Amino acid sequence: MIKVKSFTFNPFQENTYVLYDESKSCIIIDPGCYEEFEKSDLVDFINSESLKVEKLINTHCHIDHVLGNKFIKDTFGVQLYIHKNDEATLKAVETYAPNYGFPQFEPTSAEQFLEEGNSLSFGNSTLDIIYVPGHAPGHVAFVSKSDKFCIGGDVLFRGSIGRTDLPGGDFDTLIRSIHEQMFVLPDNTTVYCGHGPTTTIGEEKVSNPFCAIP
Repeated sequence: MIKVKSFTFNPFQENTYVLYDESKSCIIIDPGCYEEFEKSDLVDFINSESLKVEKLINTHCHIDHVLGNKFIKDTFGVQLYIHKNDEATLKAVETYAPNYGFPQFEPTSAEQFLEEGNSLSFGNSTLDIIYVPGHAPGHVAFVSKSDKFCIGGDVLFRGSIGRTDLPGGDFDTLIRSIHEQMFVLPDNTTVYCGHGPTTTIGEEKVSNPFCAIP
């Protein structure tokens, strides 16, 4: 069984996730830690649970989700996994980070690329990779069928959706991703969002003002 630990980091109130199972292996998804106390909170949890970090994952590469990439890679000696279509998004962060109030941002690059339809494994666990562009061109999400959850990044929120006015965003593409990739999941699937509280597929299908199914 996969356990999910969430942290809320940086001024964007971004959700960082640590996924781990009984093997004590874990992956870190979207490390938004920038301040030293945020980095300490994340490392202290991993150490307190005696976890071994296997992989670093970005659902997408907007600044608030990648602030801690370099720190995680250096601290745990792991490789970064992203979708190839978000490589340019990641490279652009260094250019605009100071303007967003992150002058100490340390850039890094990805070593591995995720592909839709494949799976991502750690410890005794496996996640399905789904491709959900629209908020970012290379946005992916991760689904555990056995534990009935989805790490959704900034695609679908409780009562809202990801913004589409950033470079590479497109409203119609995002809605199509939600309907064709996420709303086909069981209604009782928990969605761990990139910002804000969790929700379920069933709840958003009937009540989300942007993408509910009539």
